[in-house]
Amino acid sequence: MELIEGIRAFVATAQTGSFTEAAEQLGISNRLTSKYVAQLESKLGVLLLQRTTRQVGVTPIGKEFLLRAPAILESLDELLGDVSEDARGLTGSLRISAPVTFGEMYLSSVLSQFSVLHPQLIIDLRLSDEHVDLAKEGFDLAFRVGEPELLTLKARKISEVQNVLVASADYLDKNSLPKTPKDLDMHQCIIDTNRRNAGRWVFHKEEEEYSFNPKKHLLVNSARVAKNWAMAGNGIALLPSFVLQDELTSHKLIQVLEAYSMKTNPFYAVYLSHNVLPKRVRALIDFAVDSFKGSI
Repeated sequence: MELIEGIRAFVATAQTGSFTEAAEQLGISNRLTSKYVAQLESKLGVLLLQRTTRQVGVTPIGKEFLLRAPAILESLDELLGDVSEDARGLTGSLRISAPVTFGEMYLSSVLSQFSVLHPQLIIDLRLSDEHVDLAKEGFDLAFRVGEPELLTLKARKISEVQNVLVASADYLDKNSLPKTPKDLDMHQCIIDTNRRNAGRWVFHKEEEEYSFNPKKHLLVNSARVAKNWAMAGNGIALLPSFVLQDELTSHKLIQVLEAYSMKTNPFYAVYLSHNVLPKRVRALIDFAVDSFKGSI
């Protein structure tokens, strides 16, 4: 363990440039941090850090060691965590963020099944259409629709979300059925503002792309409310497929412009890139991938 503690102390000191800051990061004393590094240098027979009265620098061989040491520590932590959880089963807590409608209509069921398999695990699901700060707010992972924007996040693709243009039969009886995207200009449009590029609907037919900017008749930051407005005959709505459960088969809603396809949106599990991924988090992501096979 002295070798491991020495490597941890060296990495923390090299990255912060200070024994004091490294000690605070590791939760040990300044003196013990310096001692661990000195013992590591003695064991290796090389000088890793250049100490002066004002600062701590990294020697050339120390820089070489620093390139590989964090990955070694990460693999070791992952191994120890896996062995511990294999012996005790999945324990601890999982704090998860997900969009409101998706969480209520799909993810809640997946987490319920996962919880039955791992009864000792505490699952804390927080639903919000805002992109939470995982590090600041203490989340283990988040489920998000669309490409991850932050470089600090790692992501694993879970599935693809289909998009469907719909309206009620009553609305279509009172208005002419659109045959091309351009015809939508004559219709009331319901816009889900949670969507990225909500004000631009893109259609494809064969090799052609057609873009339409819907007029702002009804706007709401909820796919479920947009669906309800469409069923009430308020207009045509662009909805993610996961919000449509039996509305199409029961003909409560009718698909519009079926001859045109719309781009799918990737659905990801995202987590912090600098963290060792605990086995319970990996297990949930694997379970989600199996649960959402294909597109939704």
